[in-house]
Amino acid sequence: MAYEFKFPDVGEGIHEGKVVKWLVKEGDLVKADDTIAEVETDKAVVEIPSPKSGKILKITHAEGDTIKVGDVLATIEESGGGEGSAVSGGSAEKRESTGVVGELGKMALGVMKVPSMAASGAVFAGQEPAGAAAKKVEKSPVKDITKAVIEEEKAKAGGVNAIKAGLKAVKKYDMFGYVDRIPYDGVRKAIGDHMVKSMFTIPHVTHTDLADVTDLFALREKEKVKAEKDGIKLTFLPYFIKAVIAGLQKHPSLNSSLDEDEGQIILKKYYNIGIAVDTEHGLMVPVIKRAEGKSIIDLAREIGDLAQKARDRKLNAMDMKGGTFTITNIGSAGSGWFATPVINFPEAAILGTGMIQDMAAVMPVKAGTKAGGKAGAPGGAGAIVARKMLPLSCAFDHRILDGAEAARFTKTVKEFLEDPKILVGL
Repeated sequence: MAYEFKFPDVGEGIHEGKVVKWLVKEGDLVKADDTIAEVETDKAVVEIPSPKSGKILKITHAEGDTIKVGDVLATIEESGGGEGSAVSGGSAEKRESTGVVGELGKMALGVMKVPSMAASGAVFAGQEPAGAAAKKVEKSPVKDITKAVIEEEKAKAGGVNAIKAGLKAVKKYDMFGYVDRIPYDGVRKAIGDHMVKSMFTIPHVTHTDLADVTDLFALREKEKVKAEKDGIKLTFLPYFIKAVIAGLQKHPSLNSSLDEDEGQIILKKYYNIGIAVDTEHGLMVPVIKRAEGKSIIDLAREIGDLAQKARDRKLNAMDMKGGTFTITNIGSAGSGWFATPVINFPEAAILGTGMIQDMAAVMPVKAGTKAGGKAGAPGGAGAIVARKMLPLSCAFDHRILDGAEAARFTKTVKEFLEDPKILVGL
């Protein structure tokens, strides 16, 4: 009996995915729950198990195709094996075993394997058009693009109508020259949609400040050596997290979200800190749960684990849920002063930390000491010294709090960063 296996509802409000990799081919024998394909959603790469034992009669969608929940993935000739929960002929049911995160298969982004249409200089997803439209355009970049544009207009007027033929035209050029096209989908599109929702929902305001982290820098250099012996990479981020939690405890409105339907501001009494991780697949924000109860070393270890999972595309949905506040370490890229970070909706605020840089600062001279360090009269002008300064950018939701409260929060964070002895004792 032939069984149509439809793309199941994998939860999390996901309605479609992109076939990354087939692990079987037509004619292969499979057992129930064997992984047959990897599908990329806007959350992760999901391993799709077979609902039945039998032979793969037909694979309906090729690698790179976008599929919607309920679309037929493959047809399986049953051999009386396992029980499946996908439904043939109806809507797809939810499988409890579906949603396991797999690794991202290799994807050739920007490589569009579609044949060319000569009459317009365009390429089509589908078969090669027949007749006069299939004549090849010569490859002189400027002359032939001009010719292609003219021919394209002729085609629009009464020539080959690609749309009526069910073919999708994808131009390989604009009016100035040839171009490459990179798909805007998967994680990249999910990030974009989330950013747009945040920017069009939240009135963003950014408050900036500078923290003198000279003492913190020295402490971290010392502790980093000890941590390396235990295989832990100690960055500044655990210290930033500790300072942020201290600030949130004193200024709880920044650890909140707005429930517009109920007309309530929800103040969170726990501290789940999101950390923005730059990966080749896009920005990921895994969340450190209940960060207030973890030591500097515990935080460093968890940051390293989550960052690696993000780069390997092994984060599951829960790794990225439940955040109450986010830190984006702009300075980790080796550049960056202040920024206007986008709030991780529906959180109330986000802190951007820039690159630590040496700056000239005027340090007060103690009473009885001259600027040069010798005894003298009190009240001197002070000494100009090099200090390590950290730029701070706090973007906040102006519906939930005002600028003065954001300034007080940032000041608290700054005070803790400037006194690392208190910081490590938290």
